[in-house]
Amino acid sequence: MKQNVYDDPQFFAGYKALRDKDSGLNGALEDPAVLGLLPNLDGSSVLDLGSGFGDFCRLARSRGAASVCGVEISRRMLETARGRTDDAGIEYVPAAIEDFDIRPACYDLVVSRMALHYVRDYAAVVHAVQTGLRPGGRFVFSVEHPICTALCRGWHQDAQGKPQFWPVDDYGRESERRQRWFVDGVIKHHRTVQTYVNALLDAGLVLARLLEPRAAPGDIERRPDLQATVRRPPLLVIAADKPSATG
Repeated sequence: MKQNVYDDPQFFAGYKALRDKDSGLNGALEDPAVLGLLPNLDGSSVLDLGSGFGDFCRLARSRGAASVCGVEISRRMLETARGRTDDAGIEYVPAAIEDFDIRPACYDLVVSRMALHYVRDYAAVVHAVQTGLRPGGRFVFSVEHPICTALCRGWHQDAQGKPQFWPVDDYGRESERRQRWFVDGVIKHHRTVQTYVNALLDAGLVLARLLEPRAAPGDIERRPDLQATVRRPPLLVIAADKPSATG
């Protein structure tokens, strides 16, 4: 059974407050990194795997996308997304990422933001995305950095609670990890950076960019907690392209 922790009332309340207040890493790091990798969206067909509150779906339409499909397993997330969306060009589909049937050569852009570390069979999703992209199409995704998912213990702190270092162990063993995030037992699937990249290459995609975003000095001045992003990368953001057809 696919994990659907976002429908847990306690988890959902905590996550929604985090996103609505923009107190996490999405606005400060993930948004700029992902948006900087997008192609021109005029007239494009877009698929968002793990669409959450529909923020990216609405943004893609504002940038000229002709149609956007958002796939989301969480009923609570979908209810919020539909309540915030008034656009016939956006369709929301209730499904797990792994279960959604991506039709061949239908999309110019496939995006997945902070969702694929919840997916057990990443390689299968990548192959489905490659099939679903049109020639010349792009796949852009972000995940929690493997340095963070390896041990899931967070910062080692001194007696005063000041972060000393981020411990990394068991990095090479790719497997399920459990941690507390708003609630106990949140499951993430740890995999290495090379696995994230090589699965794309094995599927026939071409690596376009790999980013490990960190906060700019101005952002750190406004939010001192972001200093931690300079000490260890919290996110991994990758763009890969499907080669254009050749005649």
